[in-house]
Amino acid sequence: MGLRLAEQRDISALTEIYNQAIARRCTADTDPFTVEQRQGFLDAHRDSAYPLYVLEHEGQCVGYVYLTAYRPGRKAMRYLAEVSYYVHDSFQRQGYGSQLLAFAINMARQLGYRQLVAILLNTNEGSVALLEKYQFERWGMLPDVADFDGQTCSHLYYGLRLREF
Repeated sequence: MGLRLAEQRDISALTEIYNQAIARRCTADTDPFTVEQRQGFLDAHRDSAYPLYVLEHEGQCVGYVYLTAYRPGRKAMRYLAEVSYYVHDSFQRQGYGSQLLAFAINMARQLGYRQLVAILLNTNEGSVALLEKYQFERWGMLPDVADFDGQTCSHLYYGLRLREF
C-alpha cells in the first residue's frame, strides 16, 4: 500500500471514485462523468504545482488526494491551498481517508503553505469528522446553497493553520 503520483492508467479508477461521491451527494456535481470527461482533470494535475496522488492497496486505487490553488491568480491568497480527497466506497471507514489527509497536510507544509482549506457539503459527515480529527476548524458556512432536486444543504469551509505568519 502506498501513495504515488497519478498516471494515465488511473483515469478509470479516478472516474469511478468520483462518480461514487456524486451518487452519495458528497460533491455538488450531480451527473456522473465519463472517463473522457475526467481526462481534463487528470491532465490539469500533471506536471503542475498541484499534483494528484493515488493511494493503492494490493494494486487497486482506493482513493486519491490533491491540492489546488484557492482563488487562483490572486497573489494575496498564495499561501492558502484547498485540499480534496476521495475514497472508493468499498474502502470507506478503513483509515484510507486519514492516510490521504495526513499526506496532504505534510505535502502542504513542505510546499510552504500556511493554511489549508477543505470545502465540502454539510451532509458529508464522514469528511467533517475526519477534518475535525486533524484539527481543522469550521471557518465558514454558506447555508442551503446546494440544491439536489429540492433538498438543500450547506457548503462548509474547514481550515487548518499549518504555520504562523
